[in-house]
Amino acid sequence: MRAVYGLLRRLVAHELRLIASLWRWVARRPHGVGEGRGFGHARGQAAMMFGFAFVCVVESVGMSVLLRDYPVTHQVVLVLDVYTVVFVIGLYAASVTRPHVLDSTVLRVRNGAHVDLRIPLEDITSVRREMRFTHERADGELNLPVSAQTEVTLELATPVRHFTFMGREQTVHLVRLHADDPDELVRSLTRARTALSPLPDQPA
Repeated sequence: MRAVYGLLRRLVAHELRLIASLWRWVARRPHGVGEGRGFGHARGQAAMMFGFAFVCVVESVGMSVLLRDYPVTHQVVLVLDVYTVVFVIGLYAASVTRPHVLDSTVLRVRNGAHVDLRIPLEDITSVRREMRFTHERADGELNLPVSAQTEVTLELATPVRHFTFMGREQTVHLVRLHADDPDELVRSLTRARTALSPLPDQPA
């Protein structure tokens, strides 16, 4: 029973984050950037998400015509259809308003409203530009593709804890992610990591 309650709580929290993301998207107020620098990761999925939303709208119109003689069923299906459209647009809005964030000590890796992983820069041993279109599941690896694609790979000296959407805990030592401008993310992350290391003959 506790597991069911925990799942319901996570689902409700996720829905609330999507709704909040819609407002932030309209208001152009990104979430959690603060003094850091945001790196978008939503550009690659815009066409797909809006295409899917358009299909949902067309389907809603079609179902309205088919069910016009069944008012109760029509109302139920209409509510579900509207919710589906809002959900799809909310997913995209969450990706737009929740970018990856880099500050002087932490890289905040995100994917929509369901992944928010803080990685201390001092724990990153390697960052490289690596384009991949296939991602097999492996222990200790976290893949965050957009349109099945990642371009940046991070290797960690100290594993970080990550909780899946279902609440299962994982320890992650390698992260692959998508960014709209992966080259700039790699350069900025390399500079930030270098700034943490003392210069030769300088005290730490």
